[in-house]
Amino acid sequence: MKDTFGRDITYLRISVTELCNLRCRYCMPEDGVCKLAHKDMLTEEELITAIEAAVSLGITKLRITGGEPLVKKNIVSICAHAADLPGVKEVCLTTNGVLLPKLAVPLKEAGVTRFNISLDTLNPEKYRYITRIGELKDAMAGIQAAFDAGFENTKINAVLIGGFNDDEIEDLADLTLKMPVDMRFIEMMPMYDSGDFGPESFISADTVLEKLKDRGLEKVSRDGGVAELYRLPGAMGNVGIIRPVSAHFCGECNRIRLTADGKLKPCLHSSDEYSIKGLDRDGMAEMFKKAVLGKPRWHGELSYDSRSHANRNMNQIGG
Repeated sequence: MKDTFGRDITYLRISVTELCNLRCRYCMPEDGVCKLAHKDMLTEEELITAIEAAVSLGITKLRITGGEPLVKKNIVSICAHAADLPGVKEVCLTTNGVLLPKLAVPLKEAGVTRFNISLDTLNPEKYRYITRIGELKDAMAGIQAAFDAGFENTKINAVLIGGFNDDEIEDLADLTLKMPVDMRFIEMMPMYDSGDFGPESFISADTVLEKLKDRGLEKVSRDGGVAELYRLPGAMGNVGIIRPVSAHFCGECNRIRLTADGKLKPCLHSSDEYSIKGLDRDGMAEMFKKAVLGKPRWHGELSYDSRSHANRNMNQIGG
């Protein structure tokens, strides 16, 4: 599929649930979200039908997200059915990692290609603060479980937050010296009106380069996605920086999103949505075409004072 600006859309991000076992301050409210009624959610059959429709139009890469996808009871079945579809080249999964000790092996057997694991700090107290209820040791056990299950090319994602984890950039980057992972730093996006973060919290990814400039950091090629890649001497993986705010990558965007309640979002930060709930495969395919043609050139300015127009929290979109 091509949009009206000539971009090839080959990547579908799928939120399978709005629920999560953590309450990260930049992602969702402290008391969580109201659980959607079963009738308002895509069933597994509808979800797989939607993927079939998308693949028939040229989608080759799938990313399963949430909320936290591993709290979905049928997540292994969803991944297995998706990975088995002809034309699907990758089934990746973004997770906080907490439930991976139980699920890493079943997900590997189901055909999941690799994980992106969220980890914003290496300090147990700060981890508990940013997640509100989480324990760092559980996240670290999840990362180890991914290694033990044979997953490769694991990516660890940290949201850059001024005054919170900008003093840990070196320590987080050093994970690439200890583990075969890519450590990626992502600029925090102003998704909703949260009292937790003031203007000083939104910092540029250039902070990472400044902190590591005396460490022999060398630039390497992009990862085929949105990250600028660098490598520390002797590292087993790369340091990546992702700039959705300071230097958006809209001109290269190849993705479209599907929410857990069956809405196609052409852009993360757009309020435009196209419902596929209740449609058959042909109807879904037509809606995918409409959504792709509705994809904007760029998401508009993002800053503390110019917030996303998504009209949803991040956990309700799938990032």
